[in-house]
Amino acid sequence: MAKKIVTFGELLLRFSKLDHLRLTQGDMFTSKYGGSEANVAVSLATLGDNVEYITRLPDNAIGKTAMENLRQLGVDTHRIIYGGTRIGTYYLEPAAGMRASKVIYDRNGSAYYELKPGMIPWREILKDADILHVSGITASISQNAADATFEALDVADELGLQISFDINYRKNLWKYGADPRATLKKMLSRCDMMFGDAIEFEWICQRQQPPFTATTSDFEMQMDEYREWFDDLHAEFPRCKRWLMGMRNIVASSHHTLTALLWTHGQLLQAPIYNITDVIDPVGVGDAFMAGLLHSLDAFPDDEQMKLNYALAAAAVKNTIPGDFNLASDDEIKAIIK
Repeated sequence: MAKKIVTFGELLLRFSKLDHLRLTQGDMFTSKYGGSEANVAVSLATLGDNVEYITRLPDNAIGKTAMENLRQLGVDTHRIIYGGTRIGTYYLEPAAGMRASKVIYDRNGSAYYELKPGMIPWREILKDADILHVSGITASISQNAADATFEALDVADELGLQISFDINYRKNLWKYGADPRATLKKMLSRCDMMFGDAIEFEWICQRQQPPFTATTSDFEMQMDEYREWFDDLHAEFPRCKRWLMGMRNIVASSHHTLTALLWTHGQLLQAPIYNITDVIDPVGVGDAFMAGLLHSLDAFPDDEQMKLNYALAAAAVKNTIPGDFNLASDDEIKAIIK
C-alpha cells in the first residue's frame, strides 16, 4: 500500500459569475466546491493516491453535498466531523485582460471557524498515516482553528509522520489578532517539506529575491542568488528537507509563464519554464504543485529532478481546468513532461 496522506483544512463553496462578468453584474452565480487542502486531496485521489480529508462541515444538506462531492472524486471523507450551521464561502471575480481577479471571503461563523481543539480524534486518524498536509489557511480563520491545527501537528510529530506545509498566506484573512508571520514561521519550523509561491517566500522571510519576469520559455534564472537564498532559509528552518517554490509571471490574464525551483539536501534544481497562452482558471495552481510533489515521493523515490518536473507539470495543466480541483490524470501529467 502506498503512503497514506491526510490533508486538513476548510472546505469552501465558491461563487462566481459566468462569462467574466463582474460581481456587480448579472443576477446568477455559478458554484463550485474548493479550498486549498481539499484541492490537494482531490488531486492526489485523481492520481490514485491513498488520501483522507479532514474538516468540519455543517450538519445539513449543504455540508453533506460538499462531502459527497469529494467522496465521488475518490477522497476518503468518512471521518469528516459535523456541526455548526453554515459552510464557508468565497466570491471570485476572474481576471480579464488588464483587470486583476478579486476574491471576497465570507467565512466568519462557519463550521470550520467554530472548530475547537479536542473535536477531531487526531490520534485515531493519524495512527496509520504517513504524511499530514496543512497550510497557512488552516491557522488563519480563528484562534480556535489555529489551536486545532497545532494540536494536529503535535500528534503528527508524536506519531512520527512527515509534515507537509503550504505557506498559503492570505492577507484578507487573519482577522482574530494573531501575528500571521510569527504563526506561519512556527508552522514552517515543524514541517519536513513545504511549498510557497515567490511572493509568499519573500513575505515570510522578509528578503527580496531575483525577480521572475519571463515572457517566453528561454528566460535565464539567476541560480547562484537563489541557491544562497535557499541555503540561508534552510539554516533558519533546518527540519525542512524539501523547499518547493512556484514562480509565475502574469503577462496577461490568459498568458502566464510558470516555473519552479526545488531545494533539497543542499542541491537546488530548476524546472523548465512553461509558456501558457490560454489560461482558463489559475485558482488552485499552488495546490496542484503541492499534490504533484506529494505524489512524486513514491512515484519517483530516487529522482529529485523528476519530482520537481512532475509538480510543475501538474500545476501547469491546472491552469486549463475550470474550478478549484486539478482533475488531470497521471498519464496526462507525464505526457506534458515529455
